[in-house]
Amino acid sequence: LAGIPKAQWFSDFKDEKASSLEFTRLPFDHPLYILYSSGTTGTPKCIVHGAGGTLLQHMKELMLHTNLRRTDTICYFTTCGWMMWNWLTCSLAVGATLMLYDGFPFHPQAGGLWKMAQDHKITIFGTSAGYIAALMAAGVKPGKEYNLTPLKAVLSTGSPLSIEGFEFIYNEIKKDIQLASISGGSDINGCFAAGNPMGPVYAGELQCRCLGMKVESFDENSKPVRNKQGELVCLAPAPSMPIYFWEDPKGEKYNSAYFDVYPGIWRHGDFIEINDHGGVTIYGRSDATLNPGGVRIGTAEIYRQVENIPEIADSLVVGQDWKGDVRVILFVKLAEGQKLSEELKNKIRTTLRTNASPRHVPAKIVAVPDIPYTLNMKKVELAVKKVIEGKEVLNKDALRNPEILDVFAGIKEIHED
Repeated sequence: LAGIPKAQWFSDFKDEKASSLEFTRLPFDHPLYILYSSGTTGTPKCIVHGAGGTLLQHMKELMLHTNLRRTDTICYFTTCGWMMWNWLTCSLAVGATLMLYDGFPFHPQAGGLWKMAQDHKITIFGTSAGYIAALMAAGVKPGKEYNLTPLKAVLSTGSPLSIEGFEFIYNEIKKDIQLASISGGSDINGCFAAGNPMGPVYAGELQCRCLGMKVESFDENSKPVRNKQGELVCLAPAPSMPIYFWEDPKGEKYNSAYFDVYPGIWRHGDFIEINDHGGVTIYGRSDATLNPGGVRIGTAEIYRQVENIPEIADSLVVGQDWKGDVRVILFVKLAEGQKLSEELKNKIRTTLRTNASPRHVPAKIVAVPDIPYTLNMKKVELAVKKVIEGKEVLNKDALRNPEILDVFAGIKEIHED
């Protein structure tokens, strides 16, 4: 050990007496950590969050929206680079038992996480909508294969959970649970909409806007609307807003990130709908929203229909600027043994026209070997849009499968009528 500074043998370390802990008193909003945006469409934002606001926000979301208690064991399937890991660690402030899992969820078997839930009597299990979709595709039925008696809540985030995902969880995981689809982001290190243990669950919806978050949906006239799609905005400050961006002394990057569209009002960049009973539906990123013929369409509206077609394993949709308008391009990853025949294309078009609208029918349907995802299982529509327009994607390291972008860049038919 002579060549390693400050190294010592473990046996010597165990023999030393621990010194008493000393705590330094710091301001309420003292910087706690930096979270980074994915950076797949631009330079990553270096978001500095404060200690006090983060703790308040997370305690509210864990104890009130999730009903977490000291007697609970909570696990969230997440990477350490995603804000859900930071969110999860605050469970210790409640006194709950914490389980961390960072790795491939289908190892050593497809239901591996649910075996862990059984063995460790997990009461609150969190995951992503992408993982739920993968379970459905793999035919896994956790409720029949494992004893999930202690489980009282399932949380889902990362992307909109489909109606079929809601049904799968109640039919194939457990019926008597709270299912909470939640949505927020690294920007606020928390949620704008989440669960309500005392309220009903509607398939495809987030149960409520979070306590203390003045969330609205703005129409094209910057007015709050109900039962209509619009921009997610927050009209009042929240405890876990960033205290600043790293190396942004004048706050210019901070201001342009959230307040450049509506002065003094936080614009988050999600396309949502708030209905009469307070439920929230997420339609995807507003900057990835499709706009054929001037009609705004959320990407999730198309995914919800395509996911029901058994010949399709996965899909991604973008709006392509084309001859003064926008046309919809649907990329599909086919299920094993399937081919993208004209018959299948017509089936996709008919499904979208019948269950959504003629505006949802793509101008082109293209088969691809895989769909690009971030490390935390979010589809990257904007990165694909950049690639097919010949623009550079700056941070490919944020993707699980960055090599697939080269395939999209080489597709010739998307540049033809």
